[in-house]
Formats: sequence, C-alpha cells, structure tokens
Amino acid sequence: MKPRQACLACLEDTPAALLQAALWIAAEHDPSVDPDACQAVFQNMQHTISIHLPMIGVTELAQPLLRQLNALGFQQDEYLPLRPHAALMNHVLTRRRGQPLALAILALEFAQRLSIPLEGVAFPGHFLLRVPGADHLLDPCGGRRLYPNDCRELLVRQYGPGTALSAEHLRPASAMQMLQRLSRNLRQLHTSNDAPLAALIDAERVMQLGPAQVGDYLARANLYRQLDCPHAERFDLEHALLLTQDPVQRLVLSERLGQLPSINRLIH
Repeated sequence: MKPRQACLACLEDTPAALLQAALWIAAEHDPSVDPDACQAVFQNMQHTISIHLPMIGVTELAQPLLRQLNALGFQQDEYLPLRPHAALMNHVLTRRRGQPLALAILALEFAQRLSIPLEGVAFPGHFLLRVPGADHLLDPCGGRRLYPNDCRELLVRQYGPGTALSAEHLRPASAMQMLQRLSRNLRQLHTSNDAPLAALIDAERVMQLGPAQVGDYLARANLYRQLDCPHAERFDLEHALLLTQDPVQRLVLSERLGQLPSINRLIH
C-alpha cells in the first residue's frame, strides 16, 4: 500500500489512527520513514508519561499530560524561517519541536491511549485542545489554560486588531480536518522553503481530505505556474473562480485566466 493510501486508510479506523496517518504523510515525503518504528518510540514515551501523571480523575489529566510532554522537551518550533520539519511527525518525535497542530496530534494520541478525554479545536493560526465540556481551552505548547479573553488576545496577535472571536473559531476538529490542516501547513512550509514538488504533493492531499477552499485551488494553481503546467493551472483557477464570491478576486482571476494559453480541443 502506498503512503497516501495508508494515510487515508487510517481515517477509516474507529477511532481514527491520527498519529499513524500523520506518520504516513511524512513517509510520503521520505520513503525511509518507518511509521511502525516511530510508533515504538512513541510507545516508550507513553510509558514515561503515564508513570508521572498524578492519581486524579481522567477528566483532570489533560493539562498534566501536556505539562509532561513539555517536561520531555516538546515545545513549539520557533526556528525562523520555519522548515517543513516542524510539521513532519517523524521529525517532531525526534527533535521534540513542532507546530502547535503537530504537538496537538501527539497529545491527542497519548490521551486516547490513556483514556483521557481530549479533543482538537481548529482555532485559526494556533491549533488548540479542549476537554469536552470544559470552560477553557488548552495550548498544546505547554498546557496553558485559555479562557475567552485569552483566545481573543491570541486571535488579535495572529490577525491584528478588529478581529472578533466567534463560535466558529472554537469548534471541535475531526481527524480528517486535522490532517487537512496539517497538509495545508506542509504545503505552505514546502512552498516557502523552495520545494514546489513537495508542496504539490501536499496540495493534492489537501484536495483528497475534504472540501477544498478557494485558497486551496489558488495555492495549487500557483505551484503549477511555478512548475510551468499551464493547463493544470487553468483547471484550478477556473475552480477558484467558481467558488469565490469576492468581485475583486473574480476580476483578478478572470484576467489571469485570459493570460494563459488556450486549450486546443479536438472534435471527433
């Protein structure tokens, strides 16, 4: 089974094998990655964490779990410019540095194995965690509790003043949504690190993992443009044009489509 197929198959498990799927994404970029060997490393960490967790109810163990991860050295990767290693799970396991989403995936896997209730929250710009029913969220990078005012401040830091917090920002994320977001992160990281072919692999996976947004088609169109594939670029620009409701963006896309070579169609 190819890595992409193996990744998608992990989503069919109940519950979804989230970490294993993320490791197969890494294997898609590096054939030397062995997801089973990475899982063995993870298993050893699980034993270390479990013996250091306090003897309290499982609903109270999410924050201690995140603090134990931090004690093992897992932190947000702040190396600039950020490299794809920050979102490739094999490197996150060995370097103990990663983006918030990558650290959250590890925490969610530990929580599942230790029967600790925990869910992902697709907060924009900085993935978060939550114990179902709790009045606060948790930062996967250390376990800090975040209440509504903290979330507003985090949103403003990410997107600037005037950005309002909404219920949409606090919705739980499914395993498929998390993998799609991970793929978007990798697409961006590979693009910014001048690896368009690797970014194209991620861009295609984004399309397979759920409904594509205008930005997904535009990102892939830009990669096709960089790789000199005008017909594929046209396909994605046309789909972006169908999806967007922004009149300015529609005008820009129409002009860009007009600059591409026309497709010669054969009549039979």
